[in-house]
Amino acid sequence: MKEQVETRELKEGRYVIIDDEPCVIKSIAKSKPGKHGAAKARVDAVGIFDGQKRSIVQPVTAKVYVPIVERKSGQVLTIAETSAQLMDNSDYSTIDIPITAEDREKLEEGKEVSYLLVMGRTKMDMR
Repeated sequence: MKEQVETRELKEGRYVIIDDEPCVIKSIAKSKPGKHGAAKARVDAVGIFDGQKRSIVQPVTAKVYVPIVERKSGQVLTIAETSAQLMDNSDYSTIDIPITAEDREKLEEGKEVSYLLVMGRTKMDMR
């Protein structure tokens, strides 16, 4: 799920889609309009799932897509090498979420954790 907004409405810490990848906005730099041109914005962001840095430069009136991010919580059922199985607290469905080695050390079975659901993909939200 995604929606369309103007570049001028973006804020740091929010989300944007760059190269069909949902990203967290790290910085926005806006320039003033010139004699013959419109104001431009440079948006620097980091991918939610891959951690890769991306940026776009375009007029502030241009449209961009923003992903709809759902933050949910669930209870850890089992922990495997590269994934964890969670039971969602709202509808009691089970979800397999890929995890990293650092996330694996922080997880415990039976513990409640939060996760992100973005564009049909899931990611553990370890803060």
